[in-house]
Amino acid sequence: MTTDDPTAAPDDCPFCAIAAGDAPASVVHDDDRSLAFLDVNPVTEGHALVVPRAHSVGLSDLPEETGGHLFRVGQRVAAALRESLDPDGVNLFLADGAAAGQEVYHVHLHVVPRYEGDSVAFEWSPMLVDREDLDAVAERVRGGL
Repeated sequence: MTTDDPTAAPDDCPFCAIAAGDAPASVVHDDDRSLAFLDVNPVTEGHALVVPRAHSVGLSDLPEETGGHLFRVGQRVAAALRESLDPDGVNLFLADGAAAGQEVYHVHLHVVPRYEGDSVAFEWSPMLVDREDLDAVAERVRGGL
């Protein structure tokens, strides 16, 4: 199956296959719009993915209601992970596009339990900018809304 091609048809999508019941998954949540299952390549114990049942490559083609639903399910899965596995924290992470780290081109929200000393790292170097630059960028973003 193609997982790293944003132009791949849903027939080649591993998450569509899981949602259709044609591929195995360790499911933790299932409803008419979404599915949550444990990642087959977890970064920590309990690492789960929340996916829409309907194929969407990225956030730009994901209906807003579905996006909101995915985050609500992610919040519930995070609470269940806290209750059942007792992690020290939880990260929600969604990569949209190759530059953001997306590898499977079907929207998916990672729900990652975090434990003191685990090997997970989200690293970046903050830029120093002044208010004028921030205001200019904010104006551009508002124009895009």
